[in-house]
Amino acid sequence: MLNVGDKAPEFSLLSDSGEHVSLKDLIAGALVLYFFPKADTPGCTSEANQFRDAQKELPKAGARVAGMSADSVEALAKFRDKYHLNFTLLSDPSHKTLEAYGVWQEKNMYGRTSMGIVRTTYIIGSDGKVKHVFPRVKVDGHVQQVLQVLAG
Repeated sequence: MLNVGDKAPEFSLLSDSGEHVSLKDLIAGALVLYFFPKADTPGCTSEANQFRDAQKELPKAGARVAGMSADSVEALAKFRDKYHLNFTLLSDPSHKTLEAYGVWQEKNMYGRTSMGIVRTTYIIGSDGKVKHVFPRVKVDGHVQQVLQVLAG
Protein backbone atom coordinates (compact mmCIF):
# COMPACT_ATOMS: atom_id res chain seq x y z
CA MET A 1 0.00 0.00 0.00
CA LEU A 2 1.01 3.57 -0.58
CA ASN A 3 1.15 5.99 2.32
CA VAL A 4 0.15 9.62 2.70
CA GLY A 5 2.87 11.76 1.13
CA ASP A 6 4.00 9.08 -1.34
CA LYS A 7 4.19 10.01 -5.03
CA ALA A 8 1.35 8.22 -6.84
CA PRO A 9 2.74 5.85 -9.48
CA GLU A 10 2.25 7.11 -13.05
CA PHE A 11 0.30 4.93 -15.46
CA SER A 12 -1.18 4.86 -18.93
CA LEU A 13 -4.09 2.43 -19.24
CA LEU A 14 -7.04 1.85 -21.52
CA SER A 15 -10.29 3.30 -20.23
CA ASP A 16 -13.84 2.04 -20.60
CA SER A 17 -14.04 4.14 -23.79
CA GLY A 18 -10.94 2.45 -25.27
CA GLU A 19 -8.71 5.53 -24.94
CA HIS A 20 -5.32 5.64 -23.23
CA VAL A 21 -5.60 7.58 -19.98
CA SER A 22 -2.70 8.53 -17.72
CA LEU A 23 -2.57 9.75 -14.14
CA LYS A 24 -1.63 13.20 -15.50
CA ASP A 25 -4.82 13.21 -17.61
CA LEU A 26 -6.95 12.64 -14.52
CA ILE A 27 -5.38 15.07 -12.07
CA ALA A 28 -7.07 18.45 -12.09
CA GLY A 29 -7.47 19.24 -8.43
CA ALA A 30 -7.88 16.12 -6.31
CA LEU A 31 -8.34 12.66 -7.81
CA VAL A 32 -10.33 9.98 -6.01
CA LEU A 33 -8.82 6.80 -7.43
CA TYR A 34 -10.65 3.73 -6.26
CA PHE A 35 -9.76 0.10 -6.91
CA PHE A 36 -12.48 -2.52 -7.16
CA PRO A 37 -12.30 -6.32 -7.53
CA LYS A 38 -14.73 -7.06 -10.38
CA ALA A 39 -17.23 -5.14 -12.47
CA ASP A 40 -20.92 -5.97 -12.14
CA THR A 41 -20.65 -7.82 -8.83
CA PRO A 42 -22.86 -6.69 -5.91
CA GLY A 43 -20.29 -4.78 -3.85
CA CYS A 44 -18.59 -3.20 -6.85
CA THR A 45 -21.92 -2.18 -8.36
CA SER A 46 -23.01 -0.57 -5.09
CA GLU A 47 -19.73 1.33 -4.76
CA ALA A 48 -19.82 2.51 -8.40
CA ASN A 49 -23.43 3.63 -8.08
CA GLN A 50 -22.58 5.63 -4.95
CA PHE A 51 -19.74 7.39 -6.79
CA ARG A 52 -22.08 7.98 -9.75
CA ASP A 53 -24.69 9.52 -7.47
CA ALA A 54 -22.07 11.78 -5.84
CA GLN A 55 -20.99 13.37 -9.13
CA LYS A 56 -22.62 16.67 -8.21
CA GLU A 57 -20.83 16.82 -4.85
CA LEU A 58 -17.37 15.64 -5.89
CA PRO A 59 -16.60 18.53 -8.30
CA LYS A 60 -17.81 21.00 -5.66
CA ALA A 61 -15.20 19.44 -3.38
CA GLY A 62 -12.58 19.96 -6.10
CA ALA A 63 -12.28 16.30 -7.02
CA ARG A 64 -12.95 13.90 -9.82
CA VAL A 65 -13.23 10.13 -9.55
CA ALA A 66 -11.83 7.19 -11.49
CA GLY A 67 -12.14 3.48 -10.82
CA MET A 68 -9.66 0.73 -11.70
CA SER A 69 -9.86 -3.05 -11.91
CA ALA A 70 -8.30 -5.92 -13.83
CA ASP A 71 -11.46 -6.27 -15.95
CA SER A 72 -11.25 -5.97 -19.74
CA VAL A 73 -12.14 -2.71 -21.47
CA GLU A 74 -15.23 -4.46 -22.85
CA ALA A 75 -16.39 -5.58 -19.41
CA LEU A 76 -15.88 -2.06 -18.05
CA ALA A 77 -17.83 -0.51 -20.95
CA LYS A 78 -20.74 -2.91 -20.30
CA PHE A 79 -20.61 -2.07 -16.59
CA ARG A 80 -20.57 1.68 -17.35
CA ASP A 81 -23.50 1.42 -19.75
CA LYS A 82 -25.59 -0.90 -17.57
CA TYR A 83 -25.40 1.42 -14.54
CA HIS A 84 -25.03 4.78 -16.37
CA LEU A 85 -21.69 5.46 -14.70
CA ASN A 86 -20.43 9.00 -15.25
CA PHE A 87 -16.72 8.69 -14.51
CA THR A 88 -13.69 6.97 -16.00
CA LEU A 89 -13.07 3.27 -15.47
CA LEU A 90 -9.56 1.94 -16.11
CA SER A 91 -8.49 -1.55 -17.17
CA ASP A 92 -5.28 -3.13 -15.84
CA PRO A 93 -5.34 -6.79 -16.90
CA SER A 94 -1.54 -7.03 -16.51
CA HIS A 95 -1.86 -6.01 -12.82
CA LYS A 96 1.25 -3.78 -13.10
CA THR A 97 -0.49 -0.61 -11.94
CA LEU A 98 -2.53 -2.54 -9.37
CA GLU A 99 0.74 -3.89 -7.95
CA ALA A 100 2.37 -0.44 -8.01
CA TYR A 101 -0.51 0.91 -5.90
CA GLY A 102 -0.25 -2.08 -3.53
CA VAL A 103 -3.81 -3.31 -4.08
CA TRP A 104 -3.03 -6.61 -5.87
CA GLN A 105 -2.65 -8.92 -2.89
CA GLU A 106 -3.16 -12.45 -1.69
CA LYS A 107 -6.72 -12.90 -0.46
CA ASN A 108 -8.21 -15.69 1.58
CA MET A 109 -11.84 -16.61 0.98
CA TYR A 110 -13.50 -19.71 2.39
CA GLY A 111 -10.11 -21.22 3.16
CA ARG A 112 -8.76 -20.75 -0.37
CA THR A 113 -6.05 -18.27 -1.19
CA SER A 114 -5.84 -16.40 -4.45
CA MET A 115 -4.49 -13.14 -5.79
CA GLY A 116 -6.93 -10.29 -6.24
CA ILE A 117 -7.71 -6.63 -5.73
CA VAL A 118 -8.20 -5.44 -2.18
CA ARG A 119 -10.84 -2.69 -2.31
CA THR A 120 -8.86 0.51 -1.67
CA THR A 121 -9.32 4.23 -2.37
CA TYR A 122 -6.63 6.89 -2.65
CA ILE A 123 -7.12 10.63 -2.74
CA ILE A 124 -4.31 12.07 -4.85
CA GLY A 125 -3.56 15.77 -4.87
CA SER A 126 -2.84 17.95 -7.89
CA ASP A 127 0.87 17.58 -7.00
CA GLY A 128 0.59 13.82 -7.64
CA LYS A 129 1.06 12.89 -3.99
CA VAL A 130 -1.22 10.69 -1.91
CA LYS A 131 -3.30 12.85 0.43
CA HIS A 132 -5.45 10.12 2.03
CA VAL A 133 -5.69 6.32 2.01
CA PHE A 134 -8.80 4.23 2.61
CA PRO A 135 -7.52 0.65 2.99
CA ARG A 136 -9.82 -2.39 2.90
CA VAL A 137 -12.87 -0.30 2.08
CA LYS A 138 -16.33 -1.25 3.32
CA VAL A 139 -18.75 -0.11 0.62
CA ASP A 140 -21.60 1.18 2.79
CA GLY A 141 -20.95 4.83 3.63
CA HIS A 142 -17.60 4.95 1.84
CA VAL A 143 -18.43 7.76 -0.56
CA GLN A 144 -19.62 9.89 2.37
CA GLN A 145 -16.27 9.26 4.09
CA VAL A 146 -14.48 10.40 0.93
CA LEU A 147 -16.58 13.57 0.76
CA GLN A 148 -15.85 14.31 4.44
CA VAL A 149 -12.10 14.03 3.85
CA LEU A 150 -12.32 16.23 0.75
CA ALA A 151 -14.26 18.84 2.74
CA GLY A 152 -11.32 19.05 5.12
